Amino acid sequence: MSRRFKELGLISIGLVAGIAVSLHFSAVAEKEMPLPLPVEELRAFSDVFGRIKSDYVEPVSDKKLITEAINGMLSGLDPHSAYLDAEGFKELQVGTQGEFGGLGIEVGMEDGLVKVISPIEDTPAFKAGIQSGDLIIKLDDTLVKGLTLNDAVKRMRGKPGSTIRLTVVRKSEPKPFQVDIVRAVIKVQSVKYKLPEPGYGFVRITQFQEHTGENLAAALADLSKQNKAPLQGLVLDLRNDPGGLLTAAVGVSAAFLPKDALVVYTEGRTDDARMRLLASPDYYLRGNKQDYLKDLPGEFGNVPMVVLVNGGSASASEIVAGALQDHKRAVIMGTQSFGKGSVQTILPLGNNTAIKLTTARYYTPSGRSIQAKGIEPDIIVEDPATAAFDSTLRLREADLDKHLSNGQLEQPGNVTKPARKAAPKNKDESTDKIEVAEFGAKNDYQLNQALNLLKGMSILRGK
Repeated sequence: MSRRFKELGLISIGLVAGIAVSLHFSAVAEKEMPLPLPVEELRAFSDVFGRIKSDYVEPVSDKKLITEAINGMLSGLDPHSAYLDAEGFKELQVGTQGEFGGLGIEVGMEDGLVKVISPIEDTPAFKAGIQSGDLIIKLDDTLVKGLTLNDAVKRMRGKPGSTIRLTVVRKSEPKPFQVDIVRAVIKVQSVKYKLPEPGYGFVRITQFQEHTGENLAAALADLSKQNKAPLQGLVLDLRNDPGGLLTAAVGVSAAFLPKDALVVYTEGRTDDARMRLLASPDYYLRGNKQDYLKDLPGEFGNVPMVVLVNGGSASASEIVAGALQDHKRAVIMGTQSFGKGSVQTILPLGNNTAIKLTTARYYTPSGRSIQAKGIEPDIIVEDPATAAFDSTLRLREADLDKHLSNGQLEQPGNVTKPARKAAPKNKDESTDKIEVAEFGAKNDYQLNQALNLLKGMSILRGK
C-alpha cells in the first residue's frame, strides 16, 4: 500500500498561476477490459477533421487540431482535468519546486475566462487585492477569451520583478478595472504560529507544501517551549488555505491523531484510485526522511483544539478538518468550506506530455464525501469583516461549471450550497473590499471566539 501510494501522481488542487500546490509522480492507471470503439462517433470526428483541413479559411496543422481535440475532451469532463503538452508538463514540474516568478493565485476556467478560485496569502496577487470569484478578461493587451488555461497561466508567470496588468471583472464593480501586479518568486511561509495568550497556541497553515509537516512539528515544539508548560488549548487556522500536497495533509492530521488512525480514503474505478491513508510515517513521509513527528511533545495528542475553516479552505485543508472532526479530536468552527474533494492523477503519455485526470473522490474517515459539499463546521461563526462577501461572492466548488457531483446524493449535481444572500445595498456593508485580518490580530473575530471556546472548555475540565 505504501509503495503504491508513493507512486501515484495525486494533485489536491487545480492549476495555480505562480505557486505550486501539486504532488506529482508518474502513475499509470490499471486498465479495464477494452470496450468496442464507437465507430459512428469516430467517423464523425474524422469527417470534421477532414472538413477543417480542406475548407477552413487558413491552413491548420494536424498537431494543432489533435491537441485542441484532446483539450476539449478533457476540459469537458470537470474543472480540474486537463491536457499538459510538453511545455505545460514542464511548467507543472517547475511549479512543484516553487522557484519561479508568478502572482500567487489559484485559477480555473469559466466560459472562456480565467476565474480566480483563491489568492494565496502573502503573494503579489493577495496584496494587490485580487479576490475569489474575480474574472480575468485581459492579460496585458491579450484577451483571455480564446486562450487555454495553460496558456493563460504561462502568461501570468514570468521573470520576478516584471509587471503584468490584469483587467478584472468583479460582480460588485460596475465596470472592468485594471490591476498592475509585480511578479515575484513565490515562496509561501506555510506555517505561522504564536502565543496569542499565555497557555493558548495559534497555528496558521497557509498552504500544504513539501515541508509543512516538518514546519508544523517545529512550530508546536517551540510553542510548548515558549509556554513553559503544557498548552491548555490550540487553534489550528485553515482559513483561506487552498490545499496542496496530500502527504502534508496526512502528516498534519497525524500530529494530532492516534497512530494508524484513518485520515482519509479515496474511491475510484481503478485499484490505484482506491486508497486508505493512515496517520503513519508510511503515508506522510516522502522518500527516506526521518519521522518529523517522532519527538513531538506528547501533549499535542490530547490538547483541546479548535480548527478554523471558511469558504476558502479547500482540498487538503478539508481532509485535515474532516479527519479531526470525525475522530472528535477538534471542534470545527467557522463557515462551510470550499468542497474540493476530488483526486487528480498525472498520467504521462510519452513525448513529455501528460494528462491531469480526475480519478477518485476523497472521503472522510466516517465516509462523508467532501466533493462539492465541503466540511460543515460544528459551530458556525461568521467573520463580520467578510460576511457580506462570503454570502454573495465567495466561489465554491459547487459553483464551478461542470463540477464533479458529490457521489453520495440522490441526483448527480444535487449538492449542498450555502445560502446566498442578496448583495448589500447599504454602502457601509459594501463587498467591494475584503479586509483580511493580520496574523493573530486582536480584532480577529473568529480567532477570539475560538479562544473563548477553549477557555470555556478549560473551565469545564477544571470543574
